[in-house]
Amino acid sequence: MRRLNPVDISLYFILGPDHWGARDPAWLVREAVAGGASLVQLRDKRYGAAATIESARALKAALDGTGVPLIVNDRVDVAMAAGADGVNLGREDMRPLDARRLLGPDAIIGVTVKTIAEAEAVDPAVIDYASIGGVFPTGSKHNPEAPIGLDGLAERVRIIRNRAPTMPISAIAGIDLANAADVAAAGADGVALVSAVASADDPRAAAAALIDRIAEGRARRQPDRKEAAS
Repeated sequence: MRRLNPVDISLYFILGPDHWGARDPAWLVREAVAGGASLVQLRDKRYGAAATIESARALKAALDGTGVPLIVNDRVDVAMAAGADGVNLGREDMRPLDARRLLGPDAIIGVTVKTIAEAEAVDPAVIDYASIGGVFPTGSKHNPEAPIGLDGLAERVRIIRNRAPTMPISAIAGIDLANAADVAAAGADGVALVSAVASADDPRAAAAALIDRIAEGRARRQPDRKEAAS
């Protein structure tokens, strides 16, 4: 039996030690959520399991009572040890089916989709959301592949929608206030981002402004895209 409630991917806030700098990560997360962030991911490429587990526990505590889930990037073991709500998996990580077996039916399992083949392989019986990218150039993460752009995003959205019409889909990489509406208009239900919130002087206001842009972009969609995402 799988979890019944769909994942709200509207504003997917990603952060880690490379992003929060001297700021308190718990404060950053609370401010982002107050502004509208609906999903939070810990991405820690710097430290080992023990430190990452402690970071995940701190963020989970900061989210307590908000109803916003905490996702751990890559590390199923960290998610299990910290009591996180799920994981986001890439092409070199554990297979989603194996993660589902370990984490159980209630966990949130998302995948990062880069290629057409990966979009075609999305299995709605196993995963809860797909994050498509990189859409634009970004300094938050090294992406050896060229950005796919808005046309590439729209193509991958169509492929996934054919397999899973109601699956939440986010777009990732280089997304900010200037292009969030265009991304949503191209078919994404929401955006996954780092710097546009983590580096903002006022993370709460930045998150709220992004929510408005996403709604603006969704309103610009063609009727078939609106219907597919509803």
